[in-house]
Amino acid sequence: MKGTKKKNMRKGPEFIQFFKPIVEILKSLDGSGTAGEVVDMVINRMNISDEELAVQNKNGGSRVKNQVHWARQYLVDYNVIDNSARGIWSLTPFGEKLEIKNHEHALQIFDEIQANRKKTKSEVSQDDGPVAEEDEKTDETTDSDPDLPGDYQAKLISLLRNMPPSGFEKLCQRFLRESGFKNVKVLGKTGDGGIDGEGLLEVNHLLSFKVLFQSKKYGPNNSVQAHHVRDFRGAMQGRADKGIIITTGTFTKGAKAEAVRDGVPPIELIDAESLVELFEKIELGLKPVRTWQVDEIFFNQFYED
Repeated sequence: MKGTKKKNMRKGPEFIQFFKPIVEILKSLDGSGTAGEVVDMVINRMNISDEELAVQNKNGGSRVKNQVHWARQYLVDYNVIDNSARGIWSLTPFGEKLEIKNHEHALQIFDEIQANRKKTKSEVSQDDGPVAEEDEKTDETTDSDPDLPGDYQAKLISLLRNMPPSGFEKLCQRFLRESGFKNVKVLGKTGDGGIDGEGLLEVNHLLSFKVLFQSKKYGPNNSVQAHHVRDFRGAMQGRADKGIIITTGTFTKGAKAEAVRDGVPPIELIDAESLVELFEKIELGLKPVRTWQVDEIFFNQFYED
């Protein structure tokens, strides 16, 4: 990863190297983009290798992606990105005008955010006695995802990776049913080109199409390769025009490119992190727990003279 090799030569936390590409990519997308597409574009622009992408954090997700999310959170705190809860990253008017020149400029932004956090915390707590020094640990010492906090991620991914293959196939069947598919069947055949099941997705009362799916129960260091996608597409030929590969591992950049290659039917790819997010949306195997967190950045504006 660009910047990682220079980690010991450059000041500041590693994730600030993503400030500049995130802002530039959002500008190229006319100001906004989904979290997934922005993260993928950042990874491509930074020429991050599949080996680096395969490195996991303690929650079972990609350490690199975790750092991109940390960068996004700091840009939210700096009023560069809007704090949307809908999975869309969008530039604020200030962010549209901002040009992050280099690493030193990114470090300056990070330092300003840290100083502002300390100031806000001190002012809010000044009537309650001494304030403990703020923990300045960042991605160098913690792997928590700012967008998906909590240990439930690691527990969920661990459960998925440790269940038997037949169990994971049945879970994929249930997941697709909960997501709106009909007549979902686990085929349970061997030597069928990797096709594990099929279902019918109804667009409306007049239009529906058949979808084939493949489930790959992989460990944290295993990735679906480009040839897996090609083999699956070959097995689909003449049987369906749409396919989905669901894995508890990750997809290489080659696999992602192959999935959307021109001239052939596209393949939808769902990796471990995406699966957690989708389980959240449909509340499959997850019970929501509501809590509140004080938004100190919001209150800070009322402390200004």
